[in-house]
Amino acid sequence: MTTKIVFQQPQSTMYVNQSREWSTGICDCCQDLKSCCFSFWCFPCFACKTTRDYGECLCLPILDMFNCIPPVGLSLRVGTRQRYGIHDTVCNDCLYSFFCYSCSWCQIAREMKIRNAPVVLNHALPRATAMGHQS
Repeated sequence: MTTKIVFQQPQSTMYVNQSREWSTGICDCCQDLKSCCFSFWCFPCFACKTTRDYGECLCLPILDMFNCIPPVGLSLRVGTRQRYGIHDTVCNDCLYSFFCYSCSWCQIAREMKIRNAPVVLNHALPRATAMGHQS
C-alpha cells in the first residue's frame, strides 16, 4: 500500500480596479479623512506630496498660483484619467479644477491610493491530505 500526499498551495488573489469611472466622487472626502484633513490644513504641502506620488516634480503645484484655471491641477487630473483609463471630459476637468480645486486634488490622491493598492495575498496554510491508494 502506498500513500500519496497532496499539498494544496495557497492561491493569491488580487483586486484590480479596471473601472472606467472614478473610484470615488468629487465630494467623497469622507472616504479618506486623513488626506482630506491634510489638504484642508496645509493644501500646498498636500498638492506637492500628491504630485510627487504621481511621479512628477515636487514643486510643480506652485505654478498653479499664477493662472485662472490651474494648469498643474488640470494636467494632473487629465493625466490621472489617462493613466487609469477613466472616461470623462476635459470640460469637466476644467470645471473641477477651477471651482472644486482642493476636492479635485483629493479625488486624484484617493484614486492613486485605490488604484495603486498593493497585491493582497490570501495566506492560507498548506493542507496535507493523505490519500491511500492500493497498488
